Amino acid sequence: MALWLLDSQRLGQTKSVKRIAGRMLKQPALEGVVEAQSRLGRLLCHDCDSQRDRRIGFELLRQAARAGDRQAQLELGQLYCQPQHRELAKARHWLEQAAAQGSTEASRILQHLPPKR
Repeated sequence: MALWLLDSQRLGQTKSVKRIAGRMLKQPALEGVVEAQSRLGRLLCHDCDSQRDRRIGFELLRQAARAGDRQAQLELGQLYCQPQHRELAKARHWLEQAAAQGSTEASRILQHLPPKR
């Protein structure tokens, strides 16, 4: 139900629906459900004002990425490219993982990263 809410074009963009979906994803994410970790992690990283929530979201994304979730790998790679998290070696690692699973977006971003040293 939470994924359906978030994927709904009309409903998925409202703050109240995102909050409800986040609450619904919390327990499965804590139990190790990779898709729940990935979706809740993305939600917390992008839609929360709290630094604490963003840290939790970042950790959930790491867990999902380690478990092989392509979207979480892409998201982590993008986050590590941002100035506040800038770690290009980690960005490259996660983007390469996502690209290996067929993410064209990850491949595109990799082309714009500076070469490895």
